[in-house]
Amino acid sequence: MGSVITVRVPDEMKKSLEKYGVEASGVARKAFEEEIRRKQIEEAKKAAKELAVFLADVPTETIVEWIREDRRKR
Repeated sequence: MGSVITVRVPDEMKKSLEKYGVEASGVARKAFEEEIRRKQIEEAKKAAKELAVFLADVPTETIVEWIREDRRKR
């Protein structure tokens, strides 16, 4: 199943949702999904920056060797 989230909106907005036949749950679900995706991308960018700082001090030859080792393991 799932969890229930209640959202309070102004009366005027509720009337407009009803007037235009907007499925509030679908719109809210999509907005939640988009916000979660945005946060995931933000988190991945932060991790990539941290990794770049770490790798900046590692010689290129070492990185190449790591990649070769990884490929040999496959």
